Amino acid sequence: MLRLAFDIGGTFTDYVLEDHSTGRIRIWKVPTTHEPARGVEATLAQMIGAGVLSFEQVTSVIHATTVATNAILERKGARVAFVTTAGFRDVILIGRQKRYDMNDLYLDKPKPLVDRSDIFTVEERTAADGRIVKPLDEAGAAAVVQQIRSGGYEAVAVMFLHSYINPRNERRMGELLRQAKLDVTLSSDVSPKFREYERASTTVTNAYLRPLIARYLDALDRSLGEKRSSAQLAIMQSNGGLVSSELARRYPVRAIESGPAAGVLMCAQVGRQLGHEHVMSFDMGGTTAKLGLIENGEPMVSAAHEVDTINSRKNSGLPLSVLAVELLEIGSGGGSIADTRMGLITVGPQSAGALPGPICYGTGGSSPTVTDANLVLGYLDPHYFNGGAMTLDSAGAAAGINSVIAEPLGLSLTSAAWGIHSIANSNMERAMRVISIERGRDPRQYVLVAFGGAGPLHAARLARVLGMRKVIVPFAAGVGSALGLLVAEHKVDAGVTRLLTLNGDRAAEIAEILRDLEESVRREAARLAPGSTLTVARSAYMRYVGQGYDLRVALPEVPVDDVYERRMRDAFYAAYHREYGFADREAPVEASDWYVVASLGNGAVRIAGSGISAHPQLSPSNKAPGCSALVASREAYFPELGGTVMSKVIDRYRMNASDAIEGPALIVERESTALVPPGDVARVDRFGHLVIEIDQGRCNAV
Repeated sequence: MLRLAFDIGGTFTDYVLEDHSTGRIRIWKVPTTHEPARGVEATLAQMIGAGVLSFEQVTSVIHATTVATNAILERKGARVAFVTTAGFRDVILIGRQKRYDMNDLYLDKPKPLVDRSDIFTVEERTAADGRIVKPLDEAGAAAVVQQIRSGGYEAVAVMFLHSYINPRNERRMGELLRQAKLDVTLSSDVSPKFREYERASTTVTNAYLRPLIARYLDALDRSLGEKRSSAQLAIMQSNGGLVSSELARRYPVRAIESGPAAGVLMCAQVGRQLGHEHVMSFDMGGTTAKLGLIENGEPMVSAAHEVDTINSRKNSGLPLSVLAVELLEIGSGGGSIADTRMGLITVGPQSAGALPGPICYGTGGSSPTVTDANLVLGYLDPHYFNGGAMTLDSAGAAAGINSVIAEPLGLSLTSAAWGIHSIANSNMERAMRVISIERGRDPRQYVLVAFGGAGPLHAARLARVLGMRKVIVPFAAGVGSALGLLVAEHKVDAGVTRLLTLNGDRAAEIAEILRDLEESVRREAARLAPGSTLTVARSAYMRYVGQGYDLRVALPEVPVDDVYERRMRDAFYAAYHREYGFADREAPVEASDWYVVASLGNGAVRIAGSGISAHPQLSPSNKAPGCSALVASREAYFPELGGTVMSKVIDRYRMNASDAIEGPALIVERESTALVPPGDVARVDRFGHLVIEIDQGRCNAV
């Protein structure tokens, strides 16, 4: 019984093949191709040809992808028509008046996915309480349908005012459009929430992605079918749960952050293994760095997030009203391009990606990147990159940094490379402060779990700056997000806006809301695994009456009775006190958005070194006893010691639990390299994870 998981990133695609009966795992890491579906097909064909993979034995295929994200970033989705209530044509263009940078007088608003010429209106009106004030103008709607049909649109998004509480007019418009054989997304299906701008943005984004994602998943399904696979294809969602490819086709907006969400799940599992409930996840790949928080063993989840932000600024991107693991993503990866501006070094957010890639890849890249800088600094072995599958061009990297950075700024080659590395670290440090200190959390109370191809190389210095005591580099950290797919559960969620003041007589309304949501998730779950036992969780976003911000509060998993409201208020007071250090138990409380999430367990894989192997002879369980982990030494740049020094090179697969590796050292494995600065000490634990203890005497104050 085999399970195959693969995560398509902007630079590399990671594969994990798990033997469910033994827990052993094989891993691969290959450059991402311009057409990801074809790249996956070619890689799977190579695996089959090499005798590594037999699809007759594969029981499930689990997938995370950046296809949806890239389509938005590159504006390569479908041509979408947007239909809304007459008088509200510009709602998606106006957005909110919030400014993401108060000091920029010329800032641009987030660019919508539709032009004004693609927006159509019809006469209809639903009041805020759900009353139909004006029925749908059937003649006007028919005329709009004809315009859209003759306009060559691939998909249609419909968002009528207050349709979240009464979707009758919106559903009728959807019927007319579907009768014309058009692909339709209704806001009352994809995001039945208040706040019309966010609902409109979510609906348009879903419509924008549907044709593209449908073609992509169809190609994957065909490829799997041709390989005689009977396994169901499961797709990771932004909320950290798996769904069928059918549901992913209907709601691709829910899978925009699928890969990063899987990585956070892996970090949560590693934290639980080692007894750490408060974890900061740090995923640095080739294109971006992603940061997330895990509290009390569970990833933090938000009811809204943004995509295509400007310099990670809040309110600078396209808002999406769907459940998602909270992440902060910045353009600082191994492939982030370095340049100069006004006499200073800049890094990112532009990335060289897989093609043309960093200069050292030798695939046509001409702009220096963070990877090129790390190679010049001696942190990477040019002959053992990606386990020896790639040989890096050190001379080319040095020449590129010289011509673009060093010579224009009058720096030495080493100083220029260190400048690139340290600026990248500074960008990531700023993001780490945003998700921790600026949100009232002390990073010193968290451990940092670092993964991705580049994460372990930068993690210890970042932890040191923030005063964090420990860095954990999981075994097979270079394919961390793909491993996270194997610990994910099938999960479906449903949410709705119903604004209720909890004044003591709302039990019947609360019971009806939760009953309808539970029925919805059970219907969806039945498509995934008929007859399975579900774990159902309830939550609501609550606030004091009159407040503009709310908190997500877990609701009691008991029948709704006369004291249920009191239990809800008590849960809110406790959550509010944890967040703000104060709670007024006398002030009135209201709930706005209600959610129910249903999960189906899948028997998660152990993330441990003894069960992970890209090649059996290199598995930790197969190494010769007493074999020294020190395999070489090479010059590497450590400014903590005054410059370039001879540094230990450690083979991670040879490390024993008794080994204590003191920096400066470079701990090498196939998919990544961990840097241990001077004074820090690295060990492997019983699970095979690398644990770096940070020298507290060298930590900066927070």
